[in-house]
Amino acid sequence: MAGKKYHEAAKGIDAEKRYSLDEALKLVAKPTAKFDETVEIAVRLNVDPRQADQNVRGTVVLPHGTGRTVRVLVLTKGDKEREAREAGADFVGGEDLIKKIQEENWLDFDRVVATPDVMSMVGRIAKILGPRGLMPNPKVGTVTFDVAKAVSEVKAGKVDFRVDKAGVIHAPMGKVSFGAEKLIENAQALLAAIWRAKPASAKGNYVKGVAVSSTMGPGVRVDPAAASREVARAA
Repeated sequence: MAGKKYHEAAKGIDAEKRYSLDEALKLVAKPTAKFDETVEIAVRLNVDPRQADQNVRGTVVLPHGTGRTVRVLVLTKGDKEREAREAGADFVGGEDLIKKIQEENWLDFDRVVATPDVMSMVGRIAKILGPRGLMPNPKVGTVTFDVAKAVSEVKAGKVDFRVDKAGVIHAPMGKVSFGAEKLIENAQALLAAIWRAKPASAKGNYVKGVAVSSTMGPGVRVDPAAASREVARAA
């Protein structure tokens, strides 16, 4: 059942209107819960995710982070273990931690980085990590020998995005406590990355719809054309 603050917030939003990005995030930045809500964006794209060349995905480091404390597991061996620890990884190991995940279903981490030389071992836990979106992938920079860079980017607020079967990208972009200005800058960075990931085969208007919302608040629809202009100005 929606609370009083939700109803108050909903009263200030015109459900039929397409707001500018600035206007929408100023509305979303008003708290509707007793905890610090996550702010998310949903972007509906004019693509067919069933086609391999239109399966839009990418990464972006948000200027102000996500507001989350991310626990990073690095799977590697040799000197790279020390490099990972010095970069701030929360858990570092190889065969031992892979075995722990396999036998104990241990999943006390939010992101996984792995070096290419251990990926054959990581494959043993692909069925555990994959469905949870935790499997390391070179396309998003989590399979790399540069573990220091990968860890620092994740800790700084790196966001992975990928279009779902319905052609929509859902991604977090901060907390209500950030305030409208920081949320706007994070949204611009995320939208710019999605625009850059536009497939060459995509026809017509690439972005069909944009909406932003907080965890407990109402959604606010954004004018895709206005958002595109704002992103271009910020680039």
